Amino acid sequence: MQSATSKKISLNLGPSGRAIAQPIDVDLLDALYQHTSLERVSSAQYLSMSLWFLERELRGFSSFFKKESLSEQEHGFNFAKYIIARGQSVVLDEVIKPIQNWKTVEELITLSFQMEADVTTSVQQLYSMAERSNDSRTTVFLDPVIDEQIKSEDEMAYLLGKVKFSNNDPSALFIIDNELKIN
Repeated sequence: MQSATSKKISLNLGPSGRAIAQPIDVDLLDALYQHTSLERVSSAQYLSMSLWFLERELRGFSSFFKKESLSEQEHGFNFAKYIIARGQSVVLDEVIKPIQNWKTVEELITLSFQMEADVTTSVQQLYSMAERSNDSRTTVFLDPVIDEQIKSEDEMAYLLGKVKFSNNDPSALFIIDNELKIN
């Protein structure tokens, strides 16, 4: 009689050599890579925005966008950790050079809102792909990401509304800048 400890167990291994419980759909994996890159591009763009504000002595806006940059960097890292947890190797794309000049604060904030909307769309597409491939591990991973993304999009829409209302009046922009310093 053979003991339970002497049985040979066959494991599924991912490309990194890590044991995996459930293979990941190739299209979903590619979309996760693309989303990780989107987070990294957003981080670089927010850093550029932070510096643009700093050059104009708007330290509240600068601080806000520096935090956004670090947050996006962390999101990209979390996606990379998830990919590794699923037994895959992380593939990083080149990060494109961010935009560094804007005519108005409103133009910059409009771009930042659009970036948040694009990230939200990307996460929702990932969720749909995960559901179609019956990958509940990925949907569970994405649930808090979606919640956080909706809050980020709302926060950026609120800031855009305030900046639009200011109509690029320097006095009003300084008030918004001071409010951002406090938060």
